Amino acid sequence: MAITAIKGKTALTGNSAIAYGMKQINPDVCAAYPITPSTQIAEEFSSYVADGAVQTEYVTVESEHSAMSACIGASAAGARVMTATSSQGLALMWEMLYVASGMRLPIVMTNVNRALSAPINIHCDHSDSMGARDAGWIQLYSETVQEGYDNLFQAMRIAEDLRVRIPAMVCFDGFITSHAIENIELLSDEEVQGFVGEFKAVNPLLDVERPVTYGALSLQDTYMEFKYQQSQAISRAKEVVIEVGKEFGKRFGREYGLFETYKLDDADVAVVILNSAAGTTKVAIDELRGKGIKAGLLRPRLYRPFPAVELSNALKHVKAIACLDRADSMSGFGGPLFNDIRSAMYELEARPKIISRIYGLGGRDYKVRDAIAVFDELENVKKTGVVDELMKYITI
Repeated sequence: MAITAIKGKTALTGNSAIAYGMKQINPDVCAAYPITPSTQIAEEFSSYVADGAVQTEYVTVESEHSAMSACIGASAAGARVMTATSSQGLALMWEMLYVASGMRLPIVMTNVNRALSAPINIHCDHSDSMGARDAGWIQLYSETVQEGYDNLFQAMRIAEDLRVRIPAMVCFDGFITSHAIENIELLSDEEVQGFVGEFKAVNPLLDVERPVTYGALSLQDTYMEFKYQQSQAISRAKEVVIEVGKEFGKRFGREYGLFETYKLDDADVAVVILNSAAGTTKVAIDELRGKGIKAGLLRPRLYRPFPAVELSNALKHVKAIACLDRADSMSGFGGPLFNDIRSAMYELEARPKIISRIYGLGGRDYKVRDAIAVFDELENVKKTGVVDELMKYITI
């Protein structure tokens, strides 16, 4: 059931918070095809549409491929556009994700992370959004319901910034965050509208006075220039993420950056991990700190574009690092986060030892004892300088 207008502290699930945030943004168009565990977002937002709480044109479609196709058409026409999906739904959009980014359309989509089949699984891992990491979308990851809600508004500003104009994906963990009720502080509708601002269409198809073409054929003489411009634009998004995060903090008291650290400044050993599992890892760190072990954490918030220099600088003093991936790139050489972090650290003269650990696939529980076991491995690596296993699965 859609919630009524409120402001201040309350308790909501991640899906309800996103649906309410979309209501506060009041996009021109939303095209969506519900899929577990993001279904509640489409359900609740459609209730706001039916009740006349927004002026959004809600397009019901026959598949997620069609949902993204409709979003692309609406965005190209000059509308502010939003949607939501998960897992197989995101995979069915694959072709259209590249079209949206290649056309520089600032669509904002919430992806509620869920494992990809086969076998069929409806629970959390990051194989869906990791599979789309090179599709040209900005990716923001969220540890909590509060951060997912706050990221939604920032994603809108980042995607629509004239220096960027790239679609953005807000990710958080299926069921763990999407269905868990957490304390959250909501903004007022006026605060949200003041922050996201009025939408400014760029080269809209419906501007008959200035006709434009979308989707034209581009061969050897021009295609590479298009891709270069797109690459430059998504690279510029990093600075915009920082600017928007600082402005959000100044206005509302919750500042966001490229990543979060926890007791990292003096850490000898550290875990790099995304989304909700960071909270579990922090509990383990507190326990280990009580025993005199200098453990720390880095949780990337912006994953695409990848802030390689900033992450490397934050981690360069650590002696041993474990990158915990909730997805396996199936390369036989670790998870995607591990490969990106390891590459970012390569140019350092004195590199930390870095290991890859795959955890929590298909919603498998990741517990404090699992985090402690990883830190125990890192302590051994720190003492011996030897990595016994570069990559392995844990929680099995």
